[in-house]
Amino acid sequence: MQRILIIDDDEELCDLVAEYVRAEGFEADATGDGEARLAAPRRGGYDMVLLDVMLPGANGFEILRRLRSESDLPVLMLTARGDDVDRIVGLEIGADDYLPKPFNPRELVARIHAVLRRARAPRTGAPRLLRVGDVEMDTGARVLRRGGEEVRLTAVEFDVLERLLRSAGSVVSRETLMRDVLEREYSAMDRSIDMHISNLRKKLGAEYAGTERIKTVRGVGYVYTLPAADRRQ
Repeated sequence: MQRILIIDDDEELCDLVAEYVRAEGFEADATGDGEARLAAPRRGGYDMVLLDVMLPGANGFEILRRLRSESDLPVLMLTARGDDVDRIVGLEIGADDYLPKPFNPRELVARIHAVLRRARAPRTGAPRLLRVGDVEMDTGARVLRRGGEEVRLTAVEFDVLERLLRSAGSVVSRETLMRDVLEREYSAMDRSIDMHISNLRKKLGAEYAGTERIKTVRGVGYVYTLPAADRRQ
């Protein structure tokens, strides 16, 4: 049974969320204590964290930074409705997804399932090893290497990059990435994919062999650029 850690100082909300996810067959723990908030995920045994942005003391962003310095544990951030800044900052730091409050319980459960699916084994029937330029992706082990060095990615970043690598040299639309990776309908106001692309550029390097690694096709989507040697083949 998969375990979810809820980090929020609102006890009533924690109880409600725990009730929602337990009804879906998950185990759920909740904490609002400062040190426990930071220590509990490190002790392991959790498959996912639901993390509120507005926390006293070490806020949600600080907790996420510390987690991302040592772990790729999937994180769904809970943000104030309409606060785009919180959403953008959370995604920049490495949140897998976000959900604005107040939220529909069905939407929460759908987001949890989507995030956990991305963190599990890859789809079958597709080539396991992908190589484009200096990047090599093992979709079975969910490991990415650039120039032989392993690069740590979140589950969402890994799946976005996989989709781009499988279509290297061709444009992949934002709509496609939203549907295939985030498993929700496209919205022009939702900048989640753009932030995950930005994180990939930072981690992989903006350029390779003098060419922009991931190009933005304005109004359409993104293309992972094939190195010149590959384009000539």
